[in-house]
This record gives sequence, structure tokens and C-alpha cells, in this order.
Amino acid sequence: MDKVYPDAASALAGIIKDGQTIAVGGFGLCGIPEALIAALRDSGVKELTAISNNAGVDGFGLGQLLTTRQIKKMISSYVGENKEFERQYLAGELELEFTPQGTLAEKLRAGGAGIPAFFTKTGVGTIVADGKEIREFDGQKYVMERSLVSDVSLVKAWKADKAGNLVYRKTARNFNPNVAMAGKITVAEVEVLVEIGELDPDEVHTPGIFVQRIVVNANPEKRIEQRTVRPSN
Repeated sequence: MDKVYPDAASALAGIIKDGQTIAVGGFGLCGIPEALIAALRDSGVKELTAISNNAGVDGFGLGQLLTTRQIKKMISSYVGENKEFERQYLAGELELEFTPQGTLAEKLRAGGAGIPAFFTKTGVGTIVADGKEIREFDGQKYVMERSLVSDVSLVKAWKADKAGNLVYRKTARNFNPNVAMAGKITVAEVEVLVEIGELDPDEVHTPGIFVQRIVVNANPEKRIEQRTVRPSN
């Protein structure tokens, strides 16, 4: 099975449609699949539920899909840095399932591992627990969280072989491994592609069994969310 596609648009062809749940890797603008997000925008699919730690920034990352009104619901842990997100949410135009960051990571990991739900202390006694089952273990209260599985997952890795084994680079790993696991179909955007057998098995972070399609983007923009510099003397 050839997993390598010539561009991001062809890598998404035939697997995306209106109303799907799409999980996207990244933390802020670090480790986001830039080309795949742009191709998703250009595809015109709508009514999406997007699972991501955050929603990019205005005009970049998932922020592009908010601008084009392709996202109807966000499942996120951080929603700052995006004025359009704020405007749509406060106007009642965008649904939000606000999820603590560690809980979001575990919901994705559990979904990928075939675990339908789990209990956590995080969120007990807050609005996060509203409407959810609460159970007591050893005198402590825990809230039950359902796991997450996406129709399509989009992830960013530094290097891959043609079998889809992925290697992430430093903090750009972030949510990507969990997002890759949680997808029924996972598409990986990579900077470097090597032949099967060239990767040391010990350096593989995501096994190729979780990846169905690969596209190379050798020179991503890699924007910096906020640049802070020292005043010149």
C-alpha cells in the first residue's frame, strides 16, 4: 500500500466530507500540519467538529477554518489568541466543549487505545463535570470522561519513512502522537521522507500502523505565535 501522496489536497481527497470530526495536532502554532489545514480549508467541507488543543490564531492554523465558517464546534483546552473564535462563541455561532488540557490528551490517547471512557479527578466540582457521571474511589470523587475518536486526524511530524513510522522533533511532538492514535484515518504531514528501514526503531514515536497517508511539506512556514524581543539600546 502506497501511503505517500504528491500534495496535501490529494492526501485528503476522498476521505473528508461535511459534518465530520477532525482532530488536529499541535500546540499553539507549534507542530501544526500547515499544508493539510490549508488544504482542508480549500476543500470547502463544512459543519466540522474540530478537536485540537487550541484554535490557531486569526488567519493561520485552524483560525483559517473559523474565518471561513467551516467549523461548527471546537473541542479544545485553550481558546485565547483568536479574536474570531471569541466573536463567534460569544455570538452563539460556534459550539465549544471546553476540556482541561491533560484530560483532552487522555481522551485522545484512550480513544486510540480502544478505551471508551475513564475516570479523573480533574474538573470535579466545576462546570467541566456538569452532566457527567461522578463516582467515588477510595474516598475521592472522580468524573467520568468519554474518550475521543476522530473520523480523520491531521498530524505534523519531522520525519517519516514510507511505511508511515513517524519521528517528531522536540516540543513539536506535543499532541500529535495522541491525535494520530485517535484517528480512524490519519494523514501525516512531514518535512523529511526516507525509505523503509532507514529509521532506527528506537527513534520512532508513532508506529506506521496508525498512519494511512503521508504528504511531504519540506519547508513549512512555522510561524511564531508571539515574538518578544529585548529593546535595543
